[in-house]
Amino acid sequence: MTGRSGSPALPARRIVATPLPWLGGLLALYLLVPLGAFFARVAASNDRGFSTPGLWGALYVSVATATISAASIAALGIPLAYVLARTRTRILKAVGVLVQLPLALPPLMGGIVLVAVVGPYTPVGEVFGRHLTDSMAGIVLAQSFVAAPFLIVAARSAFAAVDPSLREHAASLGHRELSRFWRVDLPIAAPGIRAGLLLSWLRAFGEYGATVVLSYHPYSLPVYTYVQFSSTGIPSTQAPTLLGLAVAVVVASLWRVRLPRRTRHPVLPTAGSPRPSVPKPVRCDLDVWLGDFHLVLAYSAVTPHLAVLGPSGSGKSATLRALTGLLGPGAGTVAYGAEPVHDVPVELRRIGYVPQGFGLLPHLRVWQQVCFGVGADPALARYWLDRLDLRGLQERFPSELSGGQRQRVALAQALARAPELLFLDEPFSALDAPVREELRAQMRALQRENELSTVLVTHDPEEAAYLAEELIVLSEGRVLQAGPREEVFSQPASPEVARLIGYRNLHRGTVVATGALVTGSARLGIGANGIAPGTPVVWSVRPEHVGVHPLLAPAHQPGSYEGIVVDCTDLGASTLIVVDVGGIELEARSATDHRFARAMPCRVDLPPEVIRVWPDPAGSSLPMPATTPLRSS
Repeated sequence: MTGRSGSPALPARRIVATPLPWLGGLLALYLLVPLGAFFARVAASNDRGFSTPGLWGALYVSVATATISAASIAALGIPLAYVLARTRTRILKAVGVLVQLPLALPPLMGGIVLVAVVGPYTPVGEVFGRHLTDSMAGIVLAQSFVAAPFLIVAARSAFAAVDPSLREHAASLGHRELSRFWRVDLPIAAPGIRAGLLLSWLRAFGEYGATVVLSYHPYSLPVYTYVQFSSTGIPSTQAPTLLGLAVAVVVASLWRVRLPRRTRHPVLPTAGSPRPSVPKPVRCDLDVWLGDFHLVLAYSAVTPHLAVLGPSGSGKSATLRALTGLLGPGAGTVAYGAEPVHDVPVELRRIGYVPQGFGLLPHLRVWQQVCFGVGADPALARYWLDRLDLRGLQERFPSELSGGQRQRVALAQALARAPELLFLDEPFSALDAPVREELRAQMRALQRENELSTVLVTHDPEEAAYLAEELIVLSEGRVLQAGPREEVFSQPASPEVARLIGYRNLHRGTVVATGALVTGSARLGIGANGIAPGTPVVWSVRPEHVGVHPLLAPAHQPGSYEGIVVDCTDLGASTLIVVDVGGIELEARSATDHRFARAMPCRVDLPPEVIRVWPDPAGSSLPMPATTPLRSS
């Protein structure tokens, strides 16, 4: 079937049947129909009860006491919710359950419970001259008892949803516990707290059962309405009901109003210049359990630029958190330069910390983020804002920035405090390649120009080589090898280290003589290594050390072998060639202009001195790169 223009007509839009709108609509109908019927009755009534004595006084009592109750609940309930959300002791878990009981207890019974505590003849009642009940204070007590759980439950959930890493990041920027509560937890949890406070106010405003038991006088609006209904019936109750609905609508509407975010124009100070840092090599002896994960790491750096390299789950981030102090003094001993710091709280250390998620607070603009750290220098903040290409972005929120921009803001935030050490946890892993390369170059320039001491956590060996002078290779919470970068990269201690630092060609073979091994059907020349003939080994060669050339004549010279091109990919700056030598596939990277095609014969140069050999420590259990499948001899 075609449309008028001759193009195929689109099929009619199919309506997918689902019960969800109908189920939701049924409940909405049930809630709205009684309201509609009530308004219809009021419209048809001649006497709505607005002239009945005591109506406006009862409205005032309910509004005033509900407001006082909500304020009291907020002042006490928000701290309680915060403690319940952040503490896991059995006592506080029990408290968290008990404070919700008023929700399940019928309000009338709640009033009876309160009478046992604040009634006229109780010790508390005697202190207040037996006037605590039958007063507005009694109404506030009754309302607070039944309404407080709404705020506590909502605020507790809101505080529990705050990302703990934001609190840790604020601590690394010098903020203590109370400051973190006011500047991190409270602003982020504010929407949930606001909703809970609204529910508490509305519940207090409409409270009848506990109020009528504890404080019959003065009349609140619900008690007044019941009295009128008992004496005259429906007509005189229409006015208080209408007023109650109107107040609830106004309060709920005002609570949902959000003022538009005004665009601020902060006056930026003149940029200052960072002072050169004093090198602070890190020394540590860590031994800590994190659940069932055990981290053991001891190392003393001699240079100010250290990298911790390893796969996911190896303990890299735990190491960084231990070095910054976020795991507390029980993690082990740590020193920055000659200064032991393991007993110093993280907020008192002069460090910069850039976590994986950047650690930016969603409610702060860029300029506020950069100046958020305790002791941040506005002139230095301006310098880093300019240096990291953030000029013109100072009024944006994190949600309005790209990933690379957020990374730059996190760096500027850490550097604005003039830290003694900068800790970086996978800082560039989530960025696109061009942005990643640009930020790496900027970081290396910072290290060179300001002598900035850094500890970098990464899974990228190229990044570690670029930004560190010393390297710790970590796996499953244990150090596989540590030392100067050149030593680790040129002399990996094991096949696993070789794999982690980027050796792509890993294969098994057997040493058959001094200076020779057999792998697949090939016999390769190797350098002297002290491994006895007959020993199973793992051997490797870096792709850039594999030479591939057209086969112009049979390869007879030492270190040259005949092979077949398996695949060839032009990567722009280099060419990736996969060749088969005696049944073993090897990767080679070459800047040569030679054109290779699949199945083309070639000469492969493998000088003995570039081949690394280790005794096979794990047999067939050793993981190999996916691009170089194992073909044992």
